Amino acid sequence: MPSEELVRETMLSDMELMPIVQLGNYTLTIELEDLNEEVREIAKKELRENPDVTQQAIKELRDLLKEEDDLYIPLENDLWLVRFLRPTKFYPESARDLVKRYYAFKQKHSNMYEDLLPSREKNIFQQNILTVQPNRDQLGRRILIIELGKKWKTDKVTLDEVFKGCVLFLEAAMLEPATQICGAVVIFDMDGLSLGQVSKFSPQFAKRIVDWLQDSVPLRIKNIHVVNQPMIFSVVFALFKPFLQEKLRSRIIFHGKNRKSLHQYIDSTCLPECYGGSLDLPRIEGPQWLELLEKCDSEFKAINSYGYKKKISK
Repeated sequence: MPSEELVRETMLSDMELMPIVQLGNYTLTIELEDLNEEVREIAKKELRENPDVTQQAIKELRDLLKEEDDLYIPLENDLWLVRFLRPTKFYPESARDLVKRYYAFKQKHSNMYEDLLPSREKNIFQQNILTVQPNRDQLGRRILIIELGKKWKTDKVTLDEVFKGCVLFLEAAMLEPATQICGAVVIFDMDGLSLGQVSKFSPQFAKRIVDWLQDSVPLRIKNIHVVNQPMIFSVVFALFKPFLQEKLRSRIIFHGKNRKSLHQYIDSTCLPECYGGSLDLPRIEGPQWLELLEKCDSEFKAINSYGYKKKISK
């Protein structure tokens, strides 16, 4: 477990202990522990990270952000600054721009972010269509699974709720040093997607999702894997396609039911049996994640307290 000092340095709230949920022999928590040697090497090779670069970049980013008078942000928190420096490879100007885009997106879509807390979004977790694997993949990346087919009851959960649930998961992932460095992959399981479900998607929703992933998430989204998709999924993807830039488009991979294709990207030892894997860990259900994230409500309140002081122009 991380020390109280590390928790205090990381969190924007007054939390001093990381909550846990015990599931048999498995402990579910947000991972703040020190980086292992393998992850440190990834940070060094891919992100230019070393003590000298880090300290200089923190100083320069802090100075740059002090000039942003209309932003209310936790400038004195070094680890918060590092959250934006890692996905921008420790280039301070790029990190500043990411900070501004992150908060501009929140301002533009304030109806999605206002009072966004796990305790207020119980339904999306109880519907159990979003989960994060208990393990990481072979490259240390978090694995988010979104099931928008058989499990998605459109009369009980909206796409806006799905978006909010994803935001809560990724905000939690942003706290984890290993995830800041290694990033995350997403599996969209579209098994059983129906015409009625397809009708719930709109160009406005598609644009919001793409804008969020492309420009506004301070996290390295390495791949998006679409599995079990029926032919009708092409109608959904056609809504997203006009907004995709090449970088994100090239990271979206369609596998259908071809598990060998998926395993070229995520090792079978890291995947549950339903995706042709051999992982011997319990699946973490939505309600179990809710139990953990609700214990972090105060941190999400603190996260929500920062941003632009007044409405910015679109």
